Amino acid sequence: MRRPNFLIIVTDQHRADYLGCYGHPVLRTPHIDALAARGTRFERFHVASPVCMPNRASLLTGRYPSAHGLRLNGGVLPARASTFVELLRQEGYRTASLGKSHVQPMTNKPAENREGPDMAKLDAWKDDGADYTREQPHHYQGIERHAFPTPYYGYDEVDMVTFHGDQAGGHYLQWLRAQRPDADQLRDPAHQLPHGYTCPQARRTPIPEELYSTSYIRNRAVDFLQRARGAEQPFFAFVSFPDPHHPFTPPGRYWSLYDPADFSVKLPYEAHHNPPPPMRWCREQLLRGARHLQGPHDGFFATEQELREAMALTCGMISMIDDAVGDIMRALDDNGLREDTVVVFTSDHGDYLGEFNLVLKGALASQVITRVPFIWSDPQKPGLAPVMSSALASTIDIAPTILARCGIVPYHGMQGRSLLPCLDGQASVQDDLLVEYQDNRARQGFAQAACVRTLVTERHRLSVYKGEAWGELYDHQEDPQETRNLWDSPAYHALQSGLTQQLLHKMLEAVDPSPRTRYNA
Repeated sequence: MRRPNFLIIVTDQHRADYLGCYGHPVLRTPHIDALAARGTRFERFHVASPVCMPNRASLLTGRYPSAHGLRLNGGVLPARASTFVELLRQEGYRTASLGKSHVQPMTNKPAENREGPDMAKLDAWKDDGADYTREQPHHYQGIERHAFPTPYYGYDEVDMVTFHGDQAGGHYLQWLRAQRPDADQLRDPAHQLPHGYTCPQARRTPIPEELYSTSYIRNRAVDFLQRARGAEQPFFAFVSFPDPHHPFTPPGRYWSLYDPADFSVKLPYEAHHNPPPPMRWCREQLLRGARHLQGPHDGFFATEQELREAMALTCGMISMIDDAVGDIMRALDDNGLREDTVVVFTSDHGDYLGEFNLVLKGALASQVITRVPFIWSDPQKPGLAPVMSSALASTIDIAPTILARCGIVPYHGMQGRSLLPCLDGQASVQDDLLVEYQDNRARQGFAQAACVRTLVTERHRLSVYKGEAWGELYDHQEDPQETRNLWDSPAYHALQSGLTQQLLHKMLEAVDPSPRTRYNA
């Protein structure tokens, strides 16, 4: 029997509740909603890490960041790491990565030295000699398309898009320069179109809709599907959009598609009864007028108007992606591929986007940055009513689920579990989830780079912060919006102790079992 095709659609920094099918009251996403209507929508799907590079590597490997080695942004997924895409390729799949990859650094800027003048000159791991510059800007100068060496973590075909918003680079930037000699001027924030928005990350790009990165990736996906028409070889296509990540730059009509006045900050800072120290620190930065000293990717405290603007522009970016998804799905139909293709929709992590007046992301392990959409639309179950699964699930479960769907045995060391038993909405394959976070520098008031481990259970969320006397404990049954931190409550000390022990066992479970023992010592 012919194995199914797989079309995996990934967005960037996209929290679960920012889709129509997940209940957003304003945002309209009919095409993504249609995927959910034909498949299974997971309500409690969490990332392995709420950071781009570690979680994308977890998707590729089915392993936790502490196991696959890409633990923080600025690192690399080691060339020695196995990926499930390599298994698909070995089993005869045609594999393609179209859009943002981000498992190697997108810049060549040296990491910030936060360890002082006595920093060790050597690392514990020797250089393996692999080329980890493949996503860096120097490969994508001018208009002549960079000949990307493949295979790349299992991909035979790579159309690289780097960075975010109107700053997207890679093959896309080379194409944009070929279309418009003034491309670099279009991308320059100094030449943005006039607007009255006050949000620091709002930028009205002059790049036309048809030349924006979302349109480019859509076109590459449609072209790939046209070339797959009638082929005997099954395909795996990873289609990854850099939006709705900041800066907030929806082009053309998408800029004004949503009115900030239609949005509200449902959980202002005052709604939290005992805000954790980083949240208080971010607020103090705004009150002291020192917010500008934070990095461009640091989560920050924003005013209500700034948040409304960020919400409206984020929705504009998501609507543009939804329109692109509609075009891609039409291409599946037009090329006779729909009935042979499993379509998956997910994201690499979320965004605070107004939660207690915060925006972007950071070390605070709120569920809005760890919980993302996950939709599995499978032609194997045609005509069924939409299914909602309440099973706990993680990014590391995507790889074993895809392999199980096409009957391929996972490699040793894969830590996720197949979600196929959950697709009917009845079963669950695990009782708890582990979320890992490791920062590359101190921010948000932390004295050192934050290292966080979070346990998500059927009812609770427990987060432990390395070196900190404080932590977080929330009861999602009584407090689904996480407004009352129970960490210091004497009545919950026994529960905290029990969950901490459960977290410890989950961390032990995450210890890398690979490589296999070769000899009986």
